[in-house]
Amino acid sequence: MAGPDRNPWRRFLALPNESRTKTLIVAFLVSAICAALVSGATVILRPIQAANRAAEQQARIESLVRGIPGMSALLEQSGGTLSTVVVNLETGRAARDVTPESLAAALDDPGNWSALDSGGDIAGLGHRPDFAQVFLLREGDQVSLVLLPIAGQGYNGRIEAILALRGDMNTVAGIAVTRHSETPGLGGRIDEASWQSSWPGTEVRDSEGTIRFSVARGPASTSYEVDGITGATRTSNAVTRMVRFWLGPEGYGPLIEAIRRGEF
Repeated sequence: MAGPDRNPWRRFLALPNESRTKTLIVAFLVSAICAALVSGATVILRPIQAANRAAEQQARIESLVRGIPGMSALLEQSGGTLSTVVVNLETGRAARDVTPESLAAALDDPGNWSALDSGGDIAGLGHRPDFAQVFLLREGDQVSLVLLPIAGQGYNGRIEAILALRGDMNTVAGIAVTRHSETPGLGGRIDEASWQSSWPGTEVRDSEGTIRFSVARGPASTSYEVDGITGATRTSNAVTRMVRFWLGPEGYGPLIEAIRRGEF
């Protein structure tokens, strides 16, 4: 007479299918195997997924920036890899808790805006956001171009633009006016390519670090000036103040210094 089978696996398989013990053990084993397969697939696919997300983000960034009038040709001339970062304007560092995706929601919170005193508010903004999304073009480890959103009060309303600076953080690479309501044929000429073409190569600061940029009253006569617009003195002055504000300590000044120190 054969003795009892001492192999636990065979004894388990010999249990009737209606056995509660067998059902629970099979369910547990199936769950464990599925969990292991899912975990393994996640580990294997994580680098691929990260690369795909990075590629998608890069494509969105390039599409956004190339949609800005005049920026596509500038990027093609500069070369390099384009990236974006949300900057804390007070510190000049990358924001810890605000991303490009969450920036709009963050700026809906009045607590993320700073009131400007009348003496320092040369751009006529009243309030300045605490965070701003900027775009960086890199060649290797070096920043070769920075695209900075700027805004200010013009003669008839708000002016918004993208200012591009070369890697030395002192030479203008170009400008694109993205919104304005200035008088057509006068101040409205700020969105004309013929006027914007006088910007590249203009220096922002002198050797002592003082911001000297200005829109001239006529043709530019120094390396710190761009051509003025005939009959649009108020608009020209507004653009001068707007650029000086955003490149100063209340605007992107801390960021500019951080880039100069090689921290970006």
